[in-house]
Amino acid sequence: MEIKLDLSQELKNFANKDNQYTIPIFIPHKGCPNNCVFCNQKKISGQIEDVTIEDVDNKIKEYLEYYKDSSKKIEIAFFGGSFTGIDIELQISYLEVANKYIKEGRVDSIRISTRPDYINEDILAMLKKYNVKTIELGVQSMDEKVLEVSQRGHTSQDVITASNLIRKYGIRLGHQIMIGLPESTIETELYTIRECLKLEPKQLRIYPVYVIEDSELYAMYKNSVYKPLSISEAVSRCSKVIKECTKTDVAIIRLGLQSTEDITIANTNIYGPVSDNLAEYVMAEIVRNKIEKILDNNLINDDIIIYVQKRYVSICVGPKKINKIYFEQKYNVKYIVKGEI
Repeated sequence: MEIKLDLSQELKNFANKDNQYTIPIFIPHKGCPNNCVFCNQKKISGQIEDVTIEDVDNKIKEYLEYYKDSSKKIEIAFFGGSFTGIDIELQISYLEVANKYIKEGRVDSIRISTRPDYINEDILAMLKKYNVKTIELGVQSMDEKVLEVSQRGHTSQDVITASNLIRKYGIRLGHQIMIGLPESTIETELYTIRECLKLEPKQLRIYPVYVIEDSELYAMYKNSVYKPLSISEAVSRCSKVIKECTKTDVAIIRLGLQSTEDITIANTNIYGPVSDNLAEYVMAEIVRNKIEKILDNNLINDDIIIYVQKRYVSICVGPKKINKIYFEQKYNVKYIVKGEI
């Protein structure tokens, strides 16, 4: 059986990051008044020491030396803490260093991450002055019970208010959500993404929950109060959330946490759906579901030959050939993918 596969709709939200360089600057736990149950920011960012102004300057210089393709735009991104909760003088000091490179024409923009309840008009006016072009809000959930149990310290209304203000100031809006929080279900996660999409974010990060040692969630896990998702559960729930995104043009710029020295598959003190290529598994499941629907409506008595664009061949095969193995075992035929569309 031959299938010409068009994946333009199912995978359209996955952002192409080849056209941009990012200079990541981690400021672990700076400015955040809360200790969310899942959080250990110093371990997540792979850093222990606080970040000085000199550190920021040196990091930018280091990355600019490495980035050689002049056709790509360059963005300085402050990750880790709640940037707008930092002492205002330190905020300005960080931004002055970053903005210096924009004035020199060596960097194009600045991005920050912060909490929804740490946004107001004064803050936004200051950020806009220093060429902050994108603000990512740590939404995590729009379900009030999940926010309460996770000890987020803000409400869904805070997300709505902050999102509307950010758009009002002409700053690009990003949302970060989490899959598998305590008391969260696929239903609350679908509710979360639907409510987020109403606020028209331009980009989205989806983070399945990891249980990290020294967090409150770790104690909940050890006491059998919380059970982390398996990789297959996280993949299934992420694929359902992403299906909602296909109704919009939001760009999914990250799916799963990025590995650092402290967060790796080999680290025995990290539990949950830890995977360096979670996005590939999710995309492979989305493709598998589409092929399955086609096959369900046809009599399979010959090899399955998939014709697809070259860039999608590896996704159709799946990481560790999971799709190939799945279809060959289920239908007892060969599963062949050709990049010939």
